[in-house]
Amino acid sequence: MFPLTSLVRPNIQALKPYSCARDEFKGKDASVFLDANENPYNNPLNRYPDPLQEELKAKLAPMKDVLPGQIFLGNGSDEAIDLIYRVFCEPRVDNVVAIAPTYGMYQVCADINDVEYRAVPLTEQFQPDVDALLAATDGHTKVIWLCSPNNPTGNCLEPAAIQHVLTDFEGIVVVDEAYSDFSDKQPFRTQLAKYPNIIVLNTFSKLWASASIRLGMAFASADIIALMNKVKYPYNVNLLTQEKAAEVLADMPRIANWRAILLRERAQMLPAFAELPVCSKVYPTDANFFLARVVKADRIYQYLVTRGIIVRNRSQVQLCNDCLRITIGTPQENNALLAAMRQYRP
Repeated sequence: MFPLTSLVRPNIQALKPYSCARDEFKGKDASVFLDANENPYNNPLNRYPDPLQEELKAKLAPMKDVLPGQIFLGNGSDEAIDLIYRVFCEPRVDNVVAIAPTYGMYQVCADINDVEYRAVPLTEQFQPDVDALLAATDGHTKVIWLCSPNNPTGNCLEPAAIQHVLTDFEGIVVVDEAYSDFSDKQPFRTQLAKYPNIIVLNTFSKLWASASIRLGMAFASADIIALMNKVKYPYNVNLLTQEKAAEVLADMPRIANWRAILLRERAQMLPAFAELPVCSKVYPTDANFFLARVVKADRIYQYLVTRGIIVRNRSQVQLCNDCLRITIGTPQENNALLAAMRQYRP
């Protein structure tokens, strides 16, 4: 048996969560609601939203090939990231290990929660050195963070490397699959039963084009999800977000069309950008963006700003010297970028 209880902070294990009014009558029919001190007018905005988003999870579960009880929904994936620290990591005692470079919020949340963050550099091929990752752990390491496809590098981590970490590390392994919908690799969320220590992150922000509604997903065992629900604030996902998410799920053919367009544009953009005189390398990508090494990235970034084109300058990130991270846009946006780059003079 996976020793989940031993990984949880003692105060969280003992925590009695806030019991909201809607939880107490669950399973009963009701038409008169006088329990939550709500204003009786302006329905449905006057009512608190479902604290566990059960209707939305029921629609989402078959699409993600998981059970509703294996889903956590939060205010963006950042809420799930923060909750993982609050559930498992004792401030000033425990630590976490992560690959570098990777998504910056893992470290930001570590700093906010006063948890030591240990970054282990990727190889030159942007793959994890599993032995180095495991060597960086000790008896107080509660979490290892892996992002695949990784941000900002764009590539998927080798599945065998992730499996190695999941098997050999006795703590929580988070696999952030925010960009997995743009990859042909099998997502790790389909292997929850095999790895009881895994938490897989996903989001409505990328393929599903709904960044503004701020809805993130975490998939894990029902026991881990129960801990996250125990610690989260009662009504963390508002009604409007839940309704907009349901609309997205009802129109998956349109999402599939967007995916096809973006993959086609990605296939055209990478070789076109690589041909630019100022481009020294375009790295392979499994995401809806790519990383490119250029001559004097700071100067090119500022030039593009003057042309009204915004990309991400990643030059200050480990292993990404003189690199720009470029999102795949519409055909018109991609053509505008290439046209501007072809007119650039060093």
